[in-house]
Amino acid sequence: MARSINLDKKQQTIYGWLLLLPAGVLLSLFAFYPAVATFWSSLFSRGTRRRAAEFVGTENYTALFNDPTFWVVVKNNLIYAAATVPISIGIALAMALWANSKIPARGFVRTAYFTPTVLPMIAAANLWLFFYTPDLGLLDQIGGLFGFSSVNWLGRPDTALWAVIIVTIWKEAGFFMIFYLAALQTIPEDLREAANIEGASRWTFTRRIVLPLLMPTTLFIMVNAMINSVKLIDHLFILTKGGPNDASKLILYYIWEMAFAFFDAPAAAATTVIVLVVLCTVAAVQFFMLDRRTHYQ
Repeated sequence: MARSINLDKKQQTIYGWLLLLPAGVLLSLFAFYPAVATFWSSLFSRGTRRRAAEFVGTENYTALFNDPTFWVVVKNNLIYAAATVPISIGIALAMALWANSKIPARGFVRTAYFTPTVLPMIAAANLWLFFYTPDLGLLDQIGGLFGFSSVNWLGRPDTALWAVIIVTIWKEAGFFMIFYLAALQTIPEDLREAANIEGASRWTFTRRIVLPLLMPTTLFIMVNAMINSVKLIDHLFILTKGGPNDASKLILYYIWEMAFAFFDAPAAAATTVIVLVVLCTVAAVQFFMLDRRTHYQ
């Protein structure tokens, strides 16, 4: 009997590892190996036809930290993340609460909120390019009706980054709304009925019951929003190309520029490693800090 029980446990262990094998292979091929290869590449100099790449250790990181453009990009990305992450999440939550309530044409409202998400990134950027074009753009046309002068939204250092931020918020809020909407529909109706019996207001019910129950979804969305804050590159190609004077250049565009415009793959690899470390650290802090306030049941 004991031998049979041990055999069953062994079979279950083998079965469990077989279930994990496909995910392990995919993660190894497309996540772990590229990360290790990128780190290894960042430790070598840029090779040429006449001179092979040499091991230089942390020289690429030192040169990166001494590059003023790098710190401009870091500042831009911090502003970009600080604006897009909380605002996108806040708007997504408000839209989900509104779209989940009993309102007329609820299906149309949900579709309207979600429509920007299904647009390709390039198409969305070209749409907003029509809004931002000086003199001819929709914003300047509306401003002209009230006597405002034309503004080159994408050509001024003080407005270019904020113009890109608005595009990102417009596109991501509808995507995050879908997760909140799905989570709201899993909240038992009994809780609402009990709150009504106790005389709780709608705001009290939302603050004391709905928002705590949405914390797992908020944590998931927050991590994804942080990752998305360093992934933007499509809009920049169409809208600003990182200009003017690097005022709207973000980290992924900076990496692409070093790798494919300046052909400095080791420097791009070093920047990528730094981004991965920062993202992993931020995600870990978010999980450990917010997990205590998260209700999973």
